[in-house]
Amino acid sequence: MKRRILLRGALAAGLAGPGLAALSHTRHEIDAALSADHSIIDVGFWESTAERHSYGYAGQTPLDVLSSLLDDFAELRRSLFRPQTVRNRTALCHATGQMAGMAAIVLHDLGQHREAHRWFDTAGRAAEQSGDRLLNAWVVGREAMVPLNYGAPQAAARLADKARHLAGGAPSAAAVLASAVASRAYAAGGDRDRALQAVARTEALAERLTPQQHADTWFGYPMQKHFVHMSQALTVLGETDRAYQAQTRARELSRSPSLMTRALIAIDQASCRAQDGEPVEAAQIAAQAYGRLPTAYRTGLTRTRAKALHRSLPPGTPGADELADALTKTG
Repeated sequence: MKRRILLRGALAAGLAGPGLAALSHTRHEIDAALSADHSIIDVGFWESTAERHSYGYAGQTPLDVLSSLLDDFAELRRSLFRPQTVRNRTALCHATGQMAGMAAIVLHDLGQHREAHRWFDTAGRAAEQSGDRLLNAWVVGREAMVPLNYGAPQAAARLADKARHLAGGAPSAAAVLASAVASRAYAAGGDRDRALQAVARTEALAERLTPQQHADTWFGYPMQKHFVHMSQALTVLGETDRAYQAQTRARELSRSPSLMTRALIAIDQASCRAQDGEPVEAAQIAAQAYGRLPTAYRTGLTRTRAKALHRSLPPGTPGADELADALTKTG
């Protein structure tokens, strides 16, 4: 309990100084434990812990989710160092890969690019040791979203293509995720033909998933997540009619606590309005979506998207000042 309080305090102070040191220290401990060669432990608790975290934010702030993950990692590290059978170590590495990947996702959402990459690297090492090719593909596919969302589409495309190769040709949540991220990376990089091909491939794969593969977790590929990806790809491609349709479906399928997702969808809609020659409405939609977010959510990805939209508006656009003010208050 004392460790949890200290971790929350460090993280609440910001992802710099003590907060960043706590993140790095925890990750190094996990890396060291993964390198150990041990041979007996009940992993059921850790499998259920990973599953519990997999349901996403569920109304919690990113920092709250991150602090909970780090607190669990303190116990997980000790389990990795304990003697265990090969089967149990494999299962424990699988849970480690999942949890490290989830920590990386939260760090990405908070705008901590470098630390996200480091945690994805740890997740990849654990996934490889678990022998689960699809988990490895999921880790690489999720990591591709870091350069994708922060201005490096070529690097994102390379990672997405690697994830597609790891996932193979059979329908799986990891395969569809990799294809969806590839479609967005190609679009952001200006490769329209490959982007449209990837959109078509993603849509075809998504229709072939089983209900279990469509599970609404970080490891599944729910249709809500699908439409969020398609909204972004089609928005960047200028396919505004199709993008609006994806945004409508994404909103319909989003659970009410999905504050970050709903804001990102709204910013996509604003971008489409701007492309369709309606900059005033675009500014109003973005200002409202971003301005109403709690402070804890006005960082990382939402801030990056809102700033990009603001930069795209013609000088003097009515409503742009309101968006600029919201950005300034969280800068």
